Amino acid sequence: MQCVLLVGGLGTRLGPLVSGCPKPMLPVAGRPFLDHLLTHLRRFGLRRFLLLAGYRADDIAAHFAADPTVTVLAEPEPLGTGGALRLAMHMGALDRTFVMSNGDSFFDFNVLDLVVAHRRTGGLATMALRQVEDAARFGVIERDAGDRILRMRERPEGPGPGLINGGVYVIDRQAAEHLPDGSSSFERDLLPRLAAGGLLHGRLHDGVFIDIGVPEAYAEAQSLLPLRRPAVFFDRDGVLNRDAGYTHRPEDLIWMPGAPEAVRLCNDRGWFVFVVTNQAGVAHGLYDTDAIGAFHARMQSELAATGAHVDDFRYCPHHPAARVAHWRAACDWRKPGPGMILDLMRHWPVDPGRSFLVGDQDSDIAAARAAGIAGVLHDGQDLAALIRDRL
Repeated sequence: MQCVLLVGGLGTRLGPLVSGCPKPMLPVAGRPFLDHLLTHLRRFGLRRFLLLAGYRADDIAAHFAADPTVTVLAEPEPLGTGGALRLAMHMGALDRTFVMSNGDSFFDFNVLDLVVAHRRTGGLATMALRQVEDAARFGVIERDAGDRILRMRERPEGPGPGLINGGVYVIDRQAAEHLPDGSSSFERDLLPRLAAGGLLHGRLHDGVFIDIGVPEAYAEAQSLLPLRRPAVFFDRDGVLNRDAGYTHRPEDLIWMPGAPEAVRLCNDRGWFVFVVTNQAGVAHGLYDTDAIGAFHARMQSELAATGAHVDDFRYCPHHPAARVAHWRAACDWRKPGPGMILDLMRHWPVDPGRSFLVGDQDSDIAAARAAGIAGVLHDGQDLAALIRDRL
C-alpha cells in the first residue's frame, strides 16, 4: 500500500532550527525525524512512499536518493498541502487508496486498524483522532455514533477536553478532486468539504503523539524516539498456525484458535510482534528458504485483512543432523538457543523487562529464559484469551 507524506512546510515556529534544514529532516536522537517516521510506518506493511515536498525539497530528495521505495515530488511553487496533493493526483502519482501522514508528527497507533475501518465506511477519507485533555490550541472534531465526522471547529475559546485530528489518514484518490486548482489547504479546504458531504469519518486512537513543529515538542522528541516497546515473541507452528508437520505451503496456512485476534491485540496495545521459528525442513531438504518467505508473506496478507501485522520474523534452517550438508550445524538460533530472540532485540528497541515468548514446546520456554525474557507455554486453545490476560 502507498503512503503519502506531507513534508513541504516551512516550519516557521521553529525559527533558526530550520534555516538550513527542512523541518522533517531535523535530527532526533541522531537520525532525521523522517527516518523515524518511515521506520514506524513500514511496520504496517507500507512499502512505497511518496513525499510531497516544498521547502528545501532537494535536501530531502538527496537523502532518499538511494532508497527505491521513496519518491520525492517537489512542488514547482508553494501550493499548500491541498495543492500538493492535487498536483500528485494530476501527475498520476496517487494510488486508488493510500495512507497519508503529516511529515512532522509521529502518532503511535495501529495504522492497519484505520485501513480496515476505512474500507467499511463507504466514505472518501478516514482520519485518526486523538482525545486530549486540553484542545485549546487545536481544532476540535465532532462525530456521530457511527464515526462520521459532523463538524470541524476552529480552536475553542477556552481550555477543555476534546477530539482532535491526529494527522494520519486513509484517503481515496477521488477525494483530491474536491480540492480547488492552485494553492489550497488539505485541512482547511478539503476536510470540511468532505465532512459536509458525509464523506469523512474518524477513528479514535490512543498512543504517543509527537509533533516537532514547536521548539518545546522538538526538544521532548529527543528523549522519546525511538520508542522502546515490550514485545511478544510467538513460536509459529502449533501456536499461530496449525502444525501439520513441516508446514510450509501458503495454501496450508490454517490459523490456530484466536491467533489473528491475539496478534491484533498486541498491535493495538503498541507492542512489537515477532515470530521465532525452527525450520528444520530446510535442513532436511523438504523445502527451501524461499518457501518460508512465501509462507510468511501469506501470514502477513491474511493478518492485514484483519488489521494486524507481524513486525519481524526470524527462522533457523539449521539442524545438527541435517540431510543437506550446507545446513548441518549446531546453531544457537535453533531453539532452545536464544539466538533469534537476541537478534531481534538487537535490531529493534525492545523493552525486555516487559516482553515474553509464547510457545508450545519446552524448548521455546528454554530459549526465552536464555534470552532473559519470560516464557509462556500455550496449550493450543484460545490464543487471544492468553494474550488478553498477559497484556
